[in-house]
Amino acid sequence: MSGVARRTVVSAAGAAGLAAALAACGGGDTEDKGTKEQAGATLARTGDIPVGGGKVIAGQGLVITQPKAGEFKAFSSKCTHAGCAVSGVKDGVIVCPCHQSHFDASDGSVKSGPATSPLPPTPIQVVGDEISLG
Repeated sequence: MSGVARRTVVSAAGAAGLAAALAACGGGDTEDKGTKEQAGATLARTGDIPVGGGKVIAGQGLVITQPKAGEFKAFSSKCTHAGCAVSGVKDGVIVCPCHQSHFDASDGSVKSGPATSPLPPTPIQVVGDEISLG
């Protein structure tokens, strides 16, 4: 009888521990961990972003592009194929160095795989010559 009781106690303790661990993992933390700067902080200057090109803001997990003169876009710099960071932008194409996925600098769509999903957009704002999170 004590074997059954012991098993029951151990099972109950394990279930309680699992519930506590799951509760600790969930919760009210809704902060976006993808971008480390707060809205309004300058990410780059417009002169840093060439027309038809872009700039990877590595510390922020972003790539900012300028597909046409005066038009600025931002996307996650994390490739949707295997999670590698894109390396740069040239001739309107964002390139991932890991497996050579190419994304359109104007909308983040896939130009060539192996990635099948576009780079997620990130809202930005341009005020004067400063680009910041929007």
